[in-house]
Amino acid sequence: MDFSSKLLENAVNEVSRLPGIGKRTALRLVLHLLRQPAEHTQYLSDALLHFRNDVKTCENCHNISDTTLCEICNNPKRNPEIVCVVEDIRDVMAIESTAQFNGLYHVLGGKISPIEGIGPQKLQIDSLVEKVEKGVVKEIIFALSSTMEGDTTNFYIFKQIEKYKLITSTIARGISVGDELEYADEVTLGRSIVNRIPFEQSIKS
Repeated sequence: MDFSSKLLENAVNEVSRLPGIGKRTALRLVLHLLRQPAEHTQYLSDALLHFRNDVKTCENCHNISDTTLCEICNNPKRNPEIVCVVEDIRDVMAIESTAQFNGLYHVLGGKISPIEGIGPQKLQIDSLVEKVEKGVVKEIIFALSSTMEGDTTNFYIFKQIEKYKLITSTIARGISVGDELEYADEVTLGRSIVNRIPFEQSIKS
């Protein structure tokens, strides 16, 4: 792709670093910004910088937050005895959009994937086990993607907490095997949460 301006080329190259954004899409976005009033670009850059510099991680569930505890963990109407284990913030948002879950979350920050060099120690698994050890949690819901990595992570965590004799369940397989949670429609995902099944049963099936 030939550029008439080095400034344009640099802008396109930076935008195209974003996931799912190719050079042509990046060019379209950059040219769109160029056609807008200058303050619109300033608002965008200020919002991104403010987010990058000031965003926090919830000390309890590891969700993205503006404060030390996120709004979900701070909500007294949520049930702390039920914890839904998810991969990342996008899964929290997907489940919240169903309005079918009233417990708390635990964001792992990924899935076990030896190929990618991601082992259990790189995920927020130890802090989940610590929650269970305190005795407040009565049920763990595994809501990771129905992939080999997701199932491996579920099983690893299950073995870590098995001795505590709490309820372990997994979302019903209304979610197709291999699907990422964030792409599931709200109705299907909501039903999968409501109709969750015992985790041990999912291993045998």
